[in-house]
Amino acid sequence: MINYKEKPFNLSDEKIKWVEDTYEKMTLDEKIGQLFCPVIFSKDENELKETLDKYKIGGLLYREGPGEEIWKAQSFLQKESKIPLLIAANLEYGGNGSAVEGTYYGREMLVGATGNARRGYELGKVSCSEGAAVGDNWSFAPVVDLDRNYHNPIINVRAFSDDVQTVIDMGRGYLKAAAEEGVATAVKHFPGDGIDERDQHLLTSVNSLSVEEWDETYGKIYEAMIDAGTLSVMAGHIAMPAYEELFDGKAPEKIIPATLSKNLLGKLLREKLGFNGLIVSDATPMVGFCSAMDREHAVPLCIENGCDMFLFNRNIDEDYEYMHKGYEKGILSEERLEEAVKRILATKAALNLPEKKANGTLVPAKEGLNILSSEEHVTWAKECADEGITLVKDTQKLLPIKPENHKRVLLEMMGGFESDERVTKFVMDRLKAEGFDVTLYEKEGFEVMTDSVSKLKSRYDLIIYVGNVETASNKTTARMNWHTMFGLGNNMPWMVHELPVMFISFGNPYHLLDAPMIKTFINCYCNSEFVMDAAIDKILGRSEFKGKSPVDPFCGKMDLRF
Repeated sequence: MINYKEKPFNLSDEKIKWVEDTYEKMTLDEKIGQLFCPVIFSKDENELKETLDKYKIGGLLYREGPGEEIWKAQSFLQKESKIPLLIAANLEYGGNGSAVEGTYYGREMLVGATGNARRGYELGKVSCSEGAAVGDNWSFAPVVDLDRNYHNPIINVRAFSDDVQTVIDMGRGYLKAAAEEGVATAVKHFPGDGIDERDQHLLTSVNSLSVEEWDETYGKIYEAMIDAGTLSVMAGHIAMPAYEELFDGKAPEKIIPATLSKNLLGKLLREKLGFNGLIVSDATPMVGFCSAMDREHAVPLCIENGCDMFLFNRNIDEDYEYMHKGYEKGILSEERLEEAVKRILATKAALNLPEKKANGTLVPAKEGLNILSSEEHVTWAKECADEGITLVKDTQKLLPIKPENHKRVLLEMMGGFESDERVTKFVMDRLKAEGFDVTLYEKEGFEVMTDSVSKLKSRYDLIIYVGNVETASNKTTARMNWHTMFGLGNNMPWMVHELPVMFISFGNPYHLLDAPMIKTFINCYCNSEFVMDAAIDKILGRSEFKGKSPVDPFCGKMDLRF
């Protein structure tokens, strides 16, 4: 049962009539098409028109690209679509989640480290206002997971904190800002990531909390987000055996991701938590979904068992056929098809999309692109960086550093990501501009069999490790990988008693796990230019460290603290 007049839809009688009338006029193909939200790559108008005509999709997502290109394509799509589209973007950490020239406000953990709830609001304001400028009306954010497993490679800095109230405060701020910009939110990843050390992109991961533990953590978070009016919830390919057992009265015989679980979506999210809005699956090409059962059954069962919208495709022709066949075979019931489509339409009505289509304002005028990286947004991002960067420890009393004392610097870049070159250049240029002589380690700084301790000490006054291990899907770990020979060293931090050594992490906050011997350690949580610039100012003593770690950087281990 859909309660149109209640939260989060709050529809007027006129809008309810639009939902009901629109549904009654739809063909079966149009109803099934509404269930799909594919990722779109082409910007060719003929191809886009063909997609709309063939699949009659309910929504779509573009990966980030040049703002004007995204704006133009999304303007065309909205103009040509019979029913206004939900246009989504991963607006997790700024407007750059849609337009590449948008503001990189900061990763969620940087926001959490500020301890300032205003920053959660600003994150939402920057992300959603800049996303809206290119035509987005649906944000696949905020991430409201708890980062409670330092081995988890996919949540990590995407979480605000490991603390429930911090996540609630930051999430509420984001939701408030999104609503002001007319953008729907999709809080994620229900029933909660960050407990398992594995990534749902690669398998069905498990939230192993007990019912009582979940109620006191993720349960409270989702209750708060539902109360704050989120229009949608994204279901993850994450199992939760404790609630499956509670609802079934017996231990589960197999692992079922939330995206295919009637218990988790129907009994927990709908009935117990009272969520009345739209449920969208996480991306269905992920192995956490694909490995659960054969795809021909999984596609229609995803909707039948509680999701209202099906995100992305392995092959849209095949998935579209599977959904049709599932309906014809009774796997997808008429009742669930109607409910899902009406929730999609109700979401569009709640966003005033029919009215906007009628007056041609579904996508703002091109002049609206001026908000991308606006002066105000850049100022906010700089303030967030200043407040969030965290000095984890400096037990050797190294800081601040000065060219007079530490002129010759050996820079050890630890990453393996496309952004390595950008980060390396920025840090080196800034340090050189401050009067340091900087040498980049390239397997030549100290080779075990050909060098000596005395030679190393004669060449350098300071060694700085820069961690650029980004949080990215399909990475089984987010750990340090050293250049080493016989375990003797090379670029490993063996030399902490020979020279001052510092580690600055622009990503993963847990690198002390692999380098506990380093005595000066700084967490920055992301590699935006605003953050890197602020970090250099702080190690030079021009700005104090203000961030409070929102997770345990010592990983519960005593030896990391010294």
